[in-house]
Amino acid sequence: MRILFWIIFLCFAAALPGRASAMPVAPEAAENGELCHKAVSSAEQKYRLPKRLLTAISLTESGHWQKESREMIAWPWTVYAEGRGRYLPSKEAAIREVKKLKAKGVRNIDVGCMQVNLYYHPEAFDDLDAALDPETNSLYAAELLKKLRDESRSWNIAVAHYHSRNQEFNIPYRQKVMKIWQQERRKDTEARMERAREEYRKRRAKLEARMREASQRRFTQSAAREEKADNAS
Repeated sequence: MRILFWIIFLCFAAALPGRASAMPVAPEAAENGELCHKAVSSAEQKYRLPKRLLTAISLTESGHWQKESREMIAWPWTVYAEGRGRYLPSKEAAIREVKKLKAKGVRNIDVGCMQVNLYYHPEAFDDLDAALDPETNSLYAAELLKKLRDESRSWNIAVAHYHSRNQEFNIPYRQKVMKIWQQERRKDTEARMERAREEYRKRRAKLEARMREASQRRFTQSAAREEKADNAS
């Protein structure tokens, strides 16, 4: 929930073609790459949010470039404070980082897939383990977004207020989320089209195979009749 970071991020990223982020990323285990995606998708369904909207927010909040898949992913062990983001390699490392920040007197800290702010949402989680659990973090964010939508009767305003009620900050944030949301929905559409094309290719292949089999049977039957006629004569 931080606009200055993303303004700097976008300016830097724009100057580096082919790279979504120039920020150093902590070593990552492949199995962690899907944790936020799965948790966020589940939370979207539970609270009946527009498909991929919470996903777009998660990518805005904790997204970083994953070299292996060459795409942006939301990282579950993200901690943001003091004007910079930290992508940690594990939950344990993220918890240690938050404790270290608190020991220094830092209170304004965002954590997890959805970067829930521990200062402004003190009752959100029982402890840091829960705060940095992808499912718990995502469920709280989904519930918060749903409440903001019920309050404003607008998903656009809800997204903006998820970040801030100050228009100076929330308008650029909302625009970024909506752009990512459009991209995510386009990816879904392309995936559905590819599945449809694959199903069509499979049906076409089966039809062609049946046609070849039928043609082969007719040829075999015709040859057998001719052979029988020759033998009869």
